[in-house]
Amino acid sequence: MRKLSLSLVLVFALSGLAMAAPDNALILDSGNGLVVSTQPLADMAGQLVLDNGGNAIDAAVAVGYALAVVHPQAGNIGGGGFAVIHTADGKDYALDFREMAPGAATRDMYLDAEGNVVPLASTRTYLAAGIPGTVAGMSAMLDRFGTKPLAEVMATAISLAEKGYPISERQAAVMASFHDKLNKFPTGRKYFLHADGTDYRAGEIFVQSDLAETLKRIAAEGSKGFYEGKTAELIEADMKANGGLITKEDLLKYEVKWREPSVAYYRGYKITSMCPPSSGGAIIAEILNVMENADMRTLWAASPAQALHIMAEAMRQAYADRSEYMGDPDFVNVPVAELTSKEYAKKIYDRIDPNKATPSDFVRPGLTQLHEGTNTTHYSVVDKFGNAVSITYTINESWGTGAAIDGAGFLINNEMDDFSIKPGVPNVYGLVGGDANAVAPYKRPLSSMSPSIVSREGKTLLVAGSPGGSRIITTTLQVIANVIDRRMAVNAAVSAPRYHMQWLPDELRLEPDNGLGNAEVDKLVGMGYKLSLQPYMGDVNAIMIDPETGKITGTHDTRMEF
Repeated sequence: MRKLSLSLVLVFALSGLAMAAPDNALILDSGNGLVVSTQPLADMAGQLVLDNGGNAIDAAVAVGYALAVVHPQAGNIGGGGFAVIHTADGKDYALDFREMAPGAATRDMYLDAEGNVVPLASTRTYLAAGIPGTVAGMSAMLDRFGTKPLAEVMATAISLAEKGYPISERQAAVMASFHDKLNKFPTGRKYFLHADGTDYRAGEIFVQSDLAETLKRIAAEGSKGFYEGKTAELIEADMKANGGLITKEDLLKYEVKWREPSVAYYRGYKITSMCPPSSGGAIIAEILNVMENADMRTLWAASPAQALHIMAEAMRQAYADRSEYMGDPDFVNVPVAELTSKEYAKKIYDRIDPNKATPSDFVRPGLTQLHEGTNTTHYSVVDKFGNAVSITYTINESWGTGAAIDGAGFLINNEMDDFSIKPGVPNVYGLVGGDANAVAPYKRPLSSMSPSIVSREGKTLLVAGSPGGSRIITTTLQVIANVIDRRMAVNAAVSAPRYHMQWLPDELRLEPDNGLGNAEVDKLVGMGYKLSLQPYMGDVNAIMIDPETGKITGTHDTRMEF
């Protein structure tokens, strides 16, 4: 991309721009399947299960628990998420293990007497925590589809916590960058800083004894080892001592939900993704449906600016719709069928002016009438039997609240910020939400998490997803479109430049290495786009299966935004 000129308005976010341009290598299948996560030790934990005869679900549970140890800023047992599962018999499933609001939660719990949002109340206090769902989710998957005992698939995670592992350069840098957040709480200091308050350095062995004991209780008792007994008592005691709401009764009331996955069809490919309370699947479908009206392959080759214009306008309308209609389907009616219909997409496409960007001020939710955290992590697993698992889970922001449960050793999420704490007011990531996503007891907050599986004629082609808050949807859909429209290999599809438009703020986000020449930039500026140059987006861990040969390849995303 060319440098600043008088005709180009760029908003710079300087942090992260020094990161090397993405250049991802292919990872080859060992013969037993493949695991691709954001942390090599977690990959090892899952691959060990596959190599010992386990299936993709067994390995996925192993990875989930390992990430809670070796990637604590996002991997977790104190948060929640979603899984999309394709089984060897050709069936698809969606598992919702999203956090729930505590029973004492109220709609206006983060507002002061004048109705204004209390700063940081929904992100930096114990009041920000939702009832965790990860442990229940891991057990639900394993109980229904697994072949290995829980204790066996958790063994590596327990060992890593109990004996410790060497801190990597990346993790040391991440921990140091969040020093102040972790240092704010006694438990953040206790578990993630040295006793003298200094940061862990690369190469030091990081032992998490209390977390190991918590994991052992889960391995021995299953979900009861977390939602009942000693761990539940530790959670309730720490909440009471620090102004949190979660009680032992809340923990007992937590339940996962098996839901019908979101299914969309794009140019003959089936995209199976997450349904509400995640907005991911429906909004990906809406954007792709709009793009399907254009010959995107030809446009990317002939005029990248025009291809990007169509995609950005589809994103703009979809995010406007997300702000109004999306929420927990157990509490509100979410019009998924209408939002994902081809007819609605054609109306959106027909309104796109080929020469002009639509100002977001003029875009409203398009039917007859948010909040999102970033430090999430995604992993993908396939096995030699034909099973595939796509999982995205989170504690919301990096390191959640910054506090951990005293005596249990795991971080406390700040997922309550994913609700619309005041409808119409943007959250920390700029997303605007409405009444459909207002706080209510035992309600699940809206999410953008988009674990996805792409198939054709019954054969799995792609397993993908990403962290990134509001950018999860656009990151995931671009990897999917790169494979389908641009016929890229999985590493090229993940390496390709990413773009993001979320309605508000009214700007088109570009990465430093964005693949646009001067002429394409001029076209976009001439259309009326405000271009915002920002750090690299996402951390995709994807797997592709060649439909002809069955060869399995995967790739890590060298962006590693989180």
